[in-house]
Amino acid sequence: MAIAFNHTIIAAKDRDESAQFFRDLLEIGEAPSWGPFTNIQLPDGVLLQFAEPPVEIQMQHYAFLVDDELFDRAYRRLCDRGVVHWADPQMRRPGEINAEHGGRGVYFKDPAGHAIELITRPYL
Repeated sequence: MAIAFNHTIIAAKDRDESAQFFRDLLEIGEAPSWGPFTNIQLPDGVLLQFAEPPVEIQMQHYAFLVDDELFDRAYRRLCDRGVVHWADPQMRRPGEINAEHGGRGVYFKDPAGHAIELITRPYL
């Protein structure tokens, strides 16, 4: 049997705000939503479901592999919106991107405080 990652639930302070943040950043259209979820669907079919849990949100790390052109546009949007970003996961190189693993990468936080990473080349 083939295995494919299908969906995950991402905790959000405001599910609509978080979903819109990712739609704008990654240039993704709207997806049908239901119940407690505001959904977006990535081009490979993976569903991201944003929900507002009744607990304190613990930071998670989500990394997205994007092509060079989308990276350039997304990075420009981050800068235009004044989103604080770093070249490293330790957040010691603010306002920079990295050139590791034969590509480029950047780290920042989404509206719920999750650590988000955009990379242009996979690590493996």
